[in-house]
Amino acid sequence: MDKRRVHIVIGGKVQGVFFRQALKVMAKKNNVFGWVKNLEDKRVEALLEGNTENINLIVKWARIGPAHSRVDNIEINDEEFKNEFSIFEVLY
Repeated sequence: MDKRRVHIVIGGKVQGVFFRQALKVMAKKNNVFGWVKNLEDKRVEALLEGNTENINLIVKWARIGPAHSRVDNIEINDEEFKNEFSIFEVLY
């Protein structure tokens, strides 16, 4: 299977709406590993690794986000797959 690593930064109303927790649930459900965290500028940042199809599902979900969020923009940068993670975690 194709593997993919993607770094995303999501802007909009994405803090205080359980975006990180919802992303973690989606990642675990789809066997995607990495992390997600809030940024000081009110955006959310995530680094994801997994099968290309599963990563694509997470990125598609992140364009909309959970209920009560509003995604205004998303930056998506592909990186070299490193198989660096064995879990998905919320960083603080």
